Amino acid sequence: MTQRWVRLSAWARMQGISKMSAWRMAAAGRIPGAQLNELNRWMVLVEDEPPATTTVAYARVSSQDQKADLDRQVARIAEWAAREGVRIDRYVREIGSGLNDRRRELGALLSDATVATLVVEHRDRLARFGAGALERALGATGRRLVVVEEREIDDDLAPDMIDLMTCFSARLYGRRSARNRARRAAEVLKVDPDAKVAQA
Repeated sequence: MTQRWVRLSAWARMQGISKMSAWRMAAAGRIPGAQLNELNRWMVLVEDEPPATTTVAYARVSSQDQKADLDRQVARIAEWAAREGVRIDRYVREIGSGLNDRRRELGALLSDATVATLVVEHRDRLARFGAGALERALGATGRRLVVVEEREIDDDLAPDMIDLMTCFSARLYGRRSARNRARRAAEVLKVDPDAKVAQA
């Protein structure tokens, strides 16, 4: 546990008392670690409490029509946690493509230093690509990723492929028609897997 010096006024705020009461207590020697500095100001040595750590389960699907699977993911993680004796402090659900980083809930979890353990059912629930890099980044800050089931799944690969094709189409044809071209290309591939995407 680390220690640091704070001004008496800051210590008073931390304790919920007035500055005048804190000054009287310090002058009477009733504040452990309080002393006058070289500028004749009261300083108090306080101990920093380590941040509370939490374990968060993260569930994700790519589109609204798969929303029911969020609850199934959460239920499967809860079953695993009960079986393994792992305490899950919070469950986070998100709808968004695993091919990009525009996911607000995941971004908040990754930037929250109190989240010590992130639990996902499958690695691709975290990200379709780059999950390994995210795992190493978590490890570098003393946190970890737990993957309940290492086996990959492909239940929402089609929406992710549309997102990927949209990205490429946007570069070729402009952003306005990119999404429509990507959808048409996906429909052609569903009807005739040997068809060329250029036919769309």
